[in-house]
Amino acid sequence: MTTLNPALKAITERIIERSRPTRETYLKRIHAFKQQGRVERDRLGCSNLAHGYAAMPKAIKIEMLRPTVPNLGMITAYNDMVSAHQPFAEFPAWIKEEALKHGATAQVAGGTPAMCDGITQGYEGMELSLFSRDVIAMSTAIGLSHQMFDGALYFGVCDKIVPGLMIGALSCGHLPGIFVPAGPMTSGIANKEKARTRQQFAEGKVGRDALLASEMGSYHSPGTCTFYGTANSNQMMMEMMGVHLPAAAFFNPYTPMREALTRYAAAHLAESVQNQTIKPLGEMLSEKSFVNALIGLMATGGSTNHTMHLVAMARAAGIILNWDDFDEISSIIPLLIRVYPNGQADINHFAAAGGLPFVIRELRDAGLLHDDVDTVTGRGMEAYTKEPFLIDGKLEWRDAVAESRDEEILRPFSRPFSPDGGLRLMKGNIGRGVIKVSAVREHCRIIEAPAIVFNDQKEVLAAFERGELERDFVCVVRFQGPRANGMPELHKLTPPLGILQDRGFKVALVTDGRMSGASGKVPAAIHMSPEALLGGGIGKIRTGDLIRFNSITGELSALVNEAEWNAREIPEPDLSHNTHGIGRELFAGFRSIAGSAETGAMSFGGEFS
Repeated sequence: MTTLNPALKAITERIIERSRPTRETYLKRIHAFKQQGRVERDRLGCSNLAHGYAAMPKAIKIEMLRPTVPNLGMITAYNDMVSAHQPFAEFPAWIKEEALKHGATAQVAGGTPAMCDGITQGYEGMELSLFSRDVIAMSTAIGLSHQMFDGALYFGVCDKIVPGLMIGALSCGHLPGIFVPAGPMTSGIANKEKARTRQQFAEGKVGRDALLASEMGSYHSPGTCTFYGTANSNQMMMEMMGVHLPAAAFFNPYTPMREALTRYAAAHLAESVQNQTIKPLGEMLSEKSFVNALIGLMATGGSTNHTMHLVAMARAAGIILNWDDFDEISSIIPLLIRVYPNGQADINHFAAAGGLPFVIRELRDAGLLHDDVDTVTGRGMEAYTKEPFLIDGKLEWRDAVAESRDEEILRPFSRPFSPDGGLRLMKGNIGRGVIKVSAVREHCRIIEAPAIVFNDQKEVLAAFERGELERDFVCVVRFQGPRANGMPELHKLTPPLGILQDRGFKVALVTDGRMSGASGKVPAAIHMSPEALLGGGIGKIRTGDLIRFNSITGELSALVNEAEWNAREIPEPDLSHNTHGIGRELFAGFRSIAGSAETGAMSFGGEFS
């Protein structure tokens, strides 16, 4: 590997220094829980152990009574309604069988919820979505709290599930662990065709039957959605952080390879725990591990949701990231892939062209990736430059392809799609936010136009239907932050704003809410912090104010006289329609204590500060 890029080195050193007090406190805390005997359950009393053994078959009980046999816990986000998580149904049986072959036992320690943003998009349930991450984290910790386990395997794929699993896993960071993915569904209809049908429906040119047929042709089988949104960005980051087996992310479910990788994960963890060759997760994941995830996010044009989730995961390990880090790393990391919504290919095409082993090798060879990190396979990232093959029923890792199989999808470091990454910090008197620029056409990146202010995405859709938005404007949607209504995604705004953009109007979105990881065509400054409900500048904007939106320089300002701006008061919002129904009343406590988007939008208060 070549010498580390000096700018990357300086950014990382700054993060390490900033995080020193909280990181030292975290490590001290998990070291206090590190097992004292050969197995974690040594510390439990006989009655406690009997409860933990009671449901096990007699043969397994015999093994669990042996003082040197490790017991692995499984935390699963299985349900058979969410396509990405349906394949997890088979994983526990495989893992129990494989663990036993390698001198260990395994139990399902607990389950977590797994909601689908694709189903709740635009409806009331979406207001529970962000905080479902925190529920998942707590569910993970509850499952591991029995102190019966010497290591853990975590099953999750989608948007809030993997960050929640990671936060929960790090709360029990004295245990080693491996994250076990399920893989993407096979390719459906072309993304270009899907996008065209969506736009035709938004314009009233096709009916609901045509739209439903198109959507079902895209989302059609078990597995992750194939676009490069938050779920597949999750999988990328887990590999960049070294908590997956190398190149495990993007093999389809219900294939021999997926079963082989799942079984291998169980065997590897069992042997590594017995041989003490794997570090506890909280110790293994360092500041450099999280920086590697951030680098991967930029190199692949990943989801804007991770400007919150990666921050939250890092804080769970005592590591402090902020959006300046994202912006500065983006400026030095080239964009190496184009997958929908940044291009027309899907995640299966990307994997076939060379996938993450190719990307990791290119970054590593260019000195743009930390190699002095620990992973579940050992020290360094070299193992993640290889991809698995199933040879006579056995897994064998081989070097990534020397050249991209399709440079419309995947490019080498020497010929990137862009010299910098996919995300940028936006700031000014409106606040601080982020924009995903990797999918925005260059001539759409700078806009200066009057604001039209809305307090709900439904108001925007109604105004569009009435024909009131046929002009250049900046769409401001406020009171959408974590404290206001749980920060729902506003992905339903993409089709109408995209139509206006295609008609020749200059449009942009500014909001303290979120956009989907699949959004990108319309320039959008999102996650504005502080949010309007907490006095953020976005709450001071009035319809007609001229907004300067420059995603090249990162300026986002209301061009209003400073004295007038400072004198403005934020109107009192009517949030009564966000408080009850579909379980929203149960999340009132979460909303009341949630932090800002830039600090991870967590409901855990100061626990991770």
